[in-house]
Amino acid sequence: MTTYLLVHGAWHGGWCWDRVAAPLREHGHRVFTPDLTMDAAAGLHTHAAEVAALLVDEDLRDVVLVGHSYSGFVVREAADRVPERVARIALVDAWFGRDGESMDSRAPEWFTQWVDSLTTGHLIGVPPAATVGVTDPVDVKWLEANLVPHPRRSFAEPTTLSGAVERIPCRAVVCLPGERLPFAGWAAERGWPVTGLRSGHDCMITAPDALARILQSTVD
Repeated sequence: MTTYLLVHGAWHGGWCWDRVAAPLREHGHRVFTPDLTMDAAAGLHTHAAEVAALLVDEDLRDVVLVGHSYSGFVVREAADRVPERVARIALVDAWFGRDGESMDSRAPEWFTQWVDSLTTGHLIGVPPAATVGVTDPVDVKWLEANLVPHPRRSFAEPTTLSGAVERIPCRAVVCLPGERLPFAGWAAERGWPVTGLRSGHDCMITAPDALARILQSTVD
């Protein structure tokens, strides 16, 4: 049995992993899908602290820590805080950076301009479901009913890493074709194995069984 901790990205909640968590549990694995705080005051450090606290409070060990999209930054900072509890990291179509980098510093100009166009006050408004590759009418209705505004601070706040996370094996899952954001290239630069998955960005919704199989293969 493997313990998986699946961390959602911007605008989402733990609910978005339901279709991936189910087959993992059917194979006997233990799965956690926490909700990150989404109020305007929350930042990257808030979210990383929440994930690290869950690892400690539940006394989780040998965990496969999975981050989707924005939460690539979250899971790497959390793992850096408590590396002894994390066996592997999987980044699913995810952002990540080195110490002192942030989503804003890594993003191309068109992306930050788009984010700022959605931002009111300190919250990034919810984008259409098609933006994250979800087009099936039933899925669109479900997704858009559950998405919530995301704290802008979390994209601007630089990550704090000691270097401990770099000693944890990492694998990247990249949604294809995925030409607009260089997730695959970034992972290859770090020497991490990269698995392609033909799906929209929200592959936990549009290709959950395939994603579950990939996540299980990280420990085979």
